[in-house]
Amino acid sequence: MATTSKKSGTPAKKPAAAKKPAAAKKPAAAKKPAAAAKKTAAAAKKTGFDVGDKVVHPQHGAAVIAKKMRQTVGGSRQDYFVLDIATEQLTVFVPVATIDETIRPVISKNQARKVLAVFKEPPQEAGSNWSRWYKVLNEKMTSGDIYQVAEVVRDLTYAQQIKGISPALKRMLSRARLTLTSELQFALDVDEEEATKRLDRALPKVEEPPTP
Repeated sequence: MATTSKKSGTPAKKPAAAKKPAAAKKPAAAKKPAAAAKKTAAAAKKTGFDVGDKVVHPQHGAAVIAKKMRQTVGGSRQDYFVLDIATEQLTVFVPVATIDETIRPVISKNQARKVLAVFKEPPQEAGSNWSRWYKVLNEKMTSGDIYQVAEVVRDLTYAQQIKGISPALKRMLSRARLTLTSELQFALDVDEEEATKRLDRALPKVEEPPTP
């Protein structure tokens, strides 16, 4: 028996075009860990100070950067410079991140001579308002400006020689002399005794009025 094939009236469909393989995605760049990012940011901001430098702290005077250490304070871990204060048995911790805004370099030899020249300028007297004068002197002491500290030494030394000063002003004069002497030691590369001698030699001597 012969076999016949039945033709369909529907046209044959074309085979589907082969899909192009999807382009391989580039691997995403690895993100830097937070700690590494912080380290990079810290490295980008370098300070001009290092261990062993002689510096000046506005509240405490001349100091030496003794070491650098990491410490956790208030839940935050950061680097600190440890300052050994020259005028007293005191250690001060200053964050490395803010060290440039907190301390300054010691003056040069040439600047030291200019500081001592401040003593030759006319002293400023208290006048009738002693409380106002005390406030002005105290602001100069905490300014961090060694020229202003020299003015305090000049003005209080003069006042002490002329009419005497209060115990509070005597303490301020003593602290001002220590602050000034400690920086002169570093600037002139001399010991404390020699720095004190140079300070005293530069201070003008007030002549007592002749006895009638």
